[in-house]
Amino acid sequence: MEEYYEYFLEKLGPASGQREVPLSSLNKYADKLPEQLLKQWREYGWSGYAEGLFWTVNPAEYQELTRAWLHDSGIPDSGFYHTIARSAFGDLYLWHEKTGNWLDVTASYARFHKTQEVVQSDEFDDEIALFFATRDRESNDFDDLFEQALKTLGLLQPDEMYGFVPALALGGPADLKHLQKVKTIEHLTFLSQLAPLTDWGFPDLDSL
Repeated sequence: MEEYYEYFLEKLGPASGQREVPLSSLNKYADKLPEQLLKQWREYGWSGYAEGLFWTVNPAEYQELTRAWLHDSGIPDSGFYHTIARSAFGDLYLWHEKTGNWLDVTASYARFHKTQEVVQSDEFDDEIALFFATRDRESNDFDDLFEQALKTLGLLQPDEMYGFVPALALGGPADLKHLQKVKTIEHLTFLSQLAPLTDWGFPDLDSL
């Protein structure tokens, strides 16, 4: 994991806005999330990277939101998914504790993509390492708006994101002028009430 994480840092830069992970959280997720992720939590906390473009997060803070949004969208096993990271624009990365599948949520468009391959439990740590190794700035940005938003609106706090106001689901434009700093959980909860999640329909590369 260490070499993968170092590669991740090379691309996204050092951690900032770190929050120490309490022992209670480590114990809570000991049988739900891979040990390599918990090890990263212990060493680096829940943190922001690339000046707030990408964040590792406390899954418990997102649990109520994601379970309801996934369930109401007809996505099976909503209770087995845990949000482990997000982007500055509220895109969510969820891990399935039983299968090792990923569910990526593009919150602004209420879309998702789910991997289908069942990962063996002894490969879970490798999946986490690969997840971080394949993160980059481009896939977490939204129409190349991040640098402009950072300059115009300022750095995000750990509980903040850049959100479109009015929301895209309400016909708002996807441009800098309509971006605001908003509280992440509150804004995502609002978006979840506007529309159910629908599948992007992308092919699962693991199955090709």
